[in-house]
Amino acid sequence: MTNEACTTIIVGSKQMADGSMIYARSDDSKAIKATRLAWYPAGKGPEEFVALDSPFRCPLPPTRRAFSALERADLPYHWGEAGFNDAGVGMSSTETIFSKEEVLALDPYVPEGLAENCVFQIILPYIDSARAGVLRLGELIEKYGSAEGFGIAFMDEKETWYVENAGGHRWLAKKMPADKYFVSGNQSRYREYDPKEDLASADLVEWAREHKLFTGKFDFHEAYCLECENDKTYNYPRVWYLQQMFTPSVKTDVKVNDFPVYQKADRKLTVEDIKKAFRSHYDGTEHDPYLNCNPKEPYRPVSIFRTINTHILQVRPGLPKEIGRLDYMAEGMADLCVYLPLYQGVTSYPKAYGVGRKFSQKSSAYWTFRKVAALGMVDYNKYAPIIKKRYAKFEADMAESQKKLEAAFVKMSKGHKDAPAEAVSLLQKWSDQWLTKALRVASDLEEKLFTELTKDIEANYYFHGA
Repeated sequence: MTNEACTTIIVGSKQMADGSMIYARSDDSKAIKATRLAWYPAGKGPEEFVALDSPFRCPLPPTRRAFSALERADLPYHWGEAGFNDAGVGMSSTETIFSKEEVLALDPYVPEGLAENCVFQIILPYIDSARAGVLRLGELIEKYGSAEGFGIAFMDEKETWYVENAGGHRWLAKKMPADKYFVSGNQSRYREYDPKEDLASADLVEWAREHKLFTGKFDFHEAYCLECENDKTYNYPRVWYLQQMFTPSVKTDVKVNDFPVYQKADRKLTVEDIKKAFRSHYDGTEHDPYLNCNPKEPYRPVSIFRTINTHILQVRPGLPKEIGRLDYMAEGMADLCVYLPLYQGVTSYPKAYGVGRKFSQKSSAYWTFRKVAALGMVDYNKYAPIIKKRYAKFEADMAESQKKLEAAFVKMSKGHKDAPAEAVSLLQKWSDQWLTKALRVASDLEEKLFTELTKDIEANYYFHGA
């Protein structure tokens, strides 16, 4: 199984305490793959997308919308992981999933087709709604084929859609129910298909029936999706654990894949609950690999060291889109990192956030945060509490400042169709200040942890004299 693997959480508006919509995902790959923040203006864009790391290429519309992107730092305009465009549409790509061997024998993945390296940049700049994103993605899958299995999300002010592909040329998309949440860990989760409500490739059911890929009533997972022994420790436990976090009243068996596709939380959720979920690792249990210093733990946790970013996309209807579209982003392992709010109305970031290569750099924000997490993992039980305490205080202070910022922005924007320049300027200044403060906090933590590590090594290798 590939190590390009992620965890996804989607929450409907009636499940959130503030009525917002959430799409959140961890991008779990290799720790040295630095992420950068980028913003691209509206207007003329590239005429063609030509992949730098795969055979894929395709023509693009002549003009694009402005959009933000979390990208792989060493491959500009590639591997866009998450962001919003100037229409207020958000996108996240991709959750790695797998089709079963029988499907791939009949409709194999296409090496020169769509993959995570390209989908974001060829879709988000050219759509004005979540539904439009689904339809554009579906058309591209059918035309070019998929190079891999994936789940991709789109959200706007009214709805969130999640697409799961199947084999080389088929796909199914569902609109997230407002009164439920959804979790996925590297497995297709969909079961039922409602042609009146869902969007899908035209022959989704008939093709599967023709090739005898299911029995009885059509079941998307049974027909198209991989089930293997590895799922029982790599994928099932994450879905089970997250559903137990949000819905402890419903008991399920971690070893059996009959978890509800959509579940209802026992109480309304908050962004803090989502942050906690992505920081989780079977905390305090026998399966906690960090508490128990066990890198061979069979249950794959949500929060792992090789996460290169976690993003929590939030849409808050009723607010100006500049502050109503928000991405809480943690660069690196969420459990040992700080979440930073990236507002849709921000059009630039401190220089360090745009720098990163596959080696440590003092000038890179990604590597600044990564160093703190790396030091924390040297002795998790001793150093992790130091990191968590400091980041928790920083996030609490920042949240208080956010409330004041947003109140001022709303007041300045009242009566205006578009946010006035003074409000946008205030937002940009606030973002620059707090993203810069986060780097200072991380740098201070790095020095503190290195000091503690120095003392610990000295104590172990002191060689007492007479």
